[in-house]
Amino acid sequence: MSSKLVYKVEADDNNVKLREYLRRVAQLSGRLIKGAAMQGRIEVNNKRAKLNHVLKQGDVITFEVNKEESQNIEPEKIDISIAYEDSDVIVVNKAPNMVVHPTKSYPTGTLANGLLYYFREKGENTIVRLVSRLDMDTSGLIIIAKNQFSHMALARDMQNEEFEKSYMAVVHGHLSEKKGTIDLPIYRQTDDSIRRVVDERGQRSVTHYEVLESYEEGELVKLTLETGRTHQIRVHLSHLGHPIYGDNLYGVEGDSHLIGRQALHAYKLAFPHPRTGEVINLETELPKDMKELLIQISR
Repeated sequence: MSSKLVYKVEADDNNVKLREYLRRVAQLSGRLIKGAAMQGRIEVNNKRAKLNHVLKQGDVITFEVNKEESQNIEPEKIDISIAYEDSDVIVVNKAPNMVVHPTKSYPTGTLANGLLYYFREKGENTIVRLVSRLDMDTSGLIIIAKNQFSHMALARDMQNEEFEKSYMAVVHGHLSEKKGTIDLPIYRQTDDSIRRVVDERGQRSVTHYEVLESYEEGELVKLTLETGRTHQIRVHLSHLGHPIYGDNLYGVEGDSHLIGRQALHAYKLAFPHPRTGEVINLETELPKDMKELLIQISR
């Protein structure tokens, strides 16, 4: 794909100013437009244009997406499983026990460290813009924007029906209803608390679920998020009395010998491509440790 967005002005937008066109028709954010204009990355008919330029029918607008960028993260060679990639987006199948972004506790060895190394090896001047996040112990698909435009577009479209994030979890016990919706508010009791609870003071949180397989000591459940609260799936399942195996915050004590992390995997991702609008559908299989857990709870 080209690094430029290209728009042709139709009759309905004759005499519209460039700024208005980019906001209303191209649906670009004010911040993105302003930055590109200041850096001379917007042209009309191959000439640098100011934002108050009045457009005429047939004008061709080109918007250069790429720009010089840097990030205070150390590139580090790490094995990364790539599920999808083009010039705007990269989707990674994150391994369990990997932190997504550097913190004081984990300054290196994160997904962002590995991605920066990968981008530099390819000769791409790209920084890591996370569109979605996963807990350290949650495995699966995570989407990263490769430029400011795609990050803006994906963040904007995240509430659209086409944007779907689905997970698989292995839970204790057997749900009485094998398919349904959990619509319970989630609340953070104190600012310094990691743990969340179901509480009427919290934000509305909606999780759709379906039991895929039942085993002697638990079930494999598919979960699709309608909202995206911190720890949403873990809190909802624990509140129902069916916590996820291996969850050391919301789970059952004494099951860590069965799996070394929470048995939660982001297995499916669907999203409209930021440039074309075409829906990208991706799926991954269960990781090895969750497959082994299913064998153990079926005995």
